[in-house]
Amino acid sequence: MSQSRFKTFKDLPKEHLLGTGTAMCAGCGGLEALHEIYDILGEKTVIINAAGCMTLLSVYPYTPFRGGWLYTSMASAPAGAQGVRDAMDILLAKGRMSTAEDMETVVLTGDGAAYGMGLSSTSGAIERNLHFLYLCYDNEGYGNTGQQTSGATPHAARTATNRGVVGYPGFKKDLFAIWAAHEPAYVASVIGAEPLDLARKVDLAKNIHGPRLILALAPCPTGWDFEPEETVEIGKLAVQSGVWPLKEYRNGQIKHTKIPKKRIPVEDYLKRQGRFAHLFEPKRNDSLLQEIQTRVDAYWSRFE
Repeated sequence: MSQSRFKTFKDLPKEHLLGTGTAMCAGCGGLEALHEIYDILGEKTVIINAAGCMTLLSVYPYTPFRGGWLYTSMASAPAGAQGVRDAMDILLAKGRMSTAEDMETVVLTGDGAAYGMGLSSTSGAIERNLHFLYLCYDNEGYGNTGQQTSGATPHAARTATNRGVVGYPGFKKDLFAIWAAHEPAYVASVIGAEPLDLARKVDLAKNIHGPRLILALAPCPTGWDFEPEETVEIGKLAVQSGVWPLKEYRNGQIKHTKIPKKRIPVEDYLKRQGRFAHLFEPKRNDSLLQEIQTRVDAYWSRFE
């Protein structure tokens, strides 16, 4: 067996910054988005990582992140970010850290923390006007522990905890609106399958002071039940069907950044995922499919 010339993650070339030597799932939409986001943020970042799928990127004592990395419990990442940011601000004020050494404080969580367990600490951090960037990879369930229902799970999706004939009876929270209600510095929804839209928003966000959210839909092959090579296509269908609006909030205004010229039927998106197979087989559930379509149409009718 040949011996690798790379002794640690710091020896790896730039193209291997993320996803090398880790136990991430093939086709992970969250990792797809994180690759693109990290390319823009760069190495001068401290990642405060709540327990979740992306925790697997860091296996002690190494991490593929070139700046800093801090692990927290699922509910505590924004509180951890407060401590990190305060510590760097104190060092800057005392002259023990130069402005050239300052780093971006970045919270990284899944939807389990962002929509649920960590929402209280997040709200507090926004109210304190903490200067931090919150990255959420939204795979619409507790993906790291078997895809149980989360606050981000969409209506009618089957999960490990909602396996009935109609799937999840509830509805996905609107985290974008929850953040916007706090009047933060910036909020944006993105997806890895639309990299130019994502890149513009992240580049804008990193130059704004205050609380900022980048909310990335993260198609999950294992949790959503599709083949890994279909991740990009599934992501594009989410946008084209209108299920995942690409938009941003700034200065009290919400603007859509990519409006589908002609939305495709929502079922074109749903039928590609095993978590919605019960809506089509053994008998097509027209009433539930129409309910989902009607909710998407109602959203877009407000802007057309």
